[in-house]
Amino acid sequence: MHELAIAAAFVWLGMVLAISFIEAPIKFRAPGVTIPLGLGIGRLVFKALNSCEIVLAVCLVLGSFAAAASEAARISVVVAVVMLVVQLLAVRPALSRRTDAVLANPDAVKGPDSRAHLWYIGLEVVKTVALITGGVFLLLPVTVL
Repeated sequence: MHELAIAAAFVWLGMVLAISFIEAPIKFRAPGVTIPLGLGIGRLVFKALNSCEIVLAVCLVLGSFAAAASEAARISVVVAVVMLVVQLLAVRPALSRRTDAVLANPDAVKGPDSRAHLWYIGLEVVKTVALITGGVFLLLPVTVL
């Protein structure tokens, strides 16, 4: 179970880094990608990411709490999972409403980007740090901590 937790932490971390911090910002710079097209693609990509994150979160929780993991590792795991839950239950609905509005009538949506987007990014940063920390602590023998 310990190996499952380590694998889940680092696979989850890799997915978040690749999608949230590389794919998402770059897609809008690609030639021919309009805002509605980018939002449509992003919606599909983040739905898939979040589905994978739920599975990895379950594996990480089960693996870290069923195995001999340090308190620091478990706290980091809980922080990562809480960030995901907040993103899914509080922030994603607001982002979905804004995306729906832009896709329905792009010219009607004015003003700065959604604050929900900034919240999502902030939670993603905290989740990333928690996954790095949790993964590293899971790699260390419990007796060291």
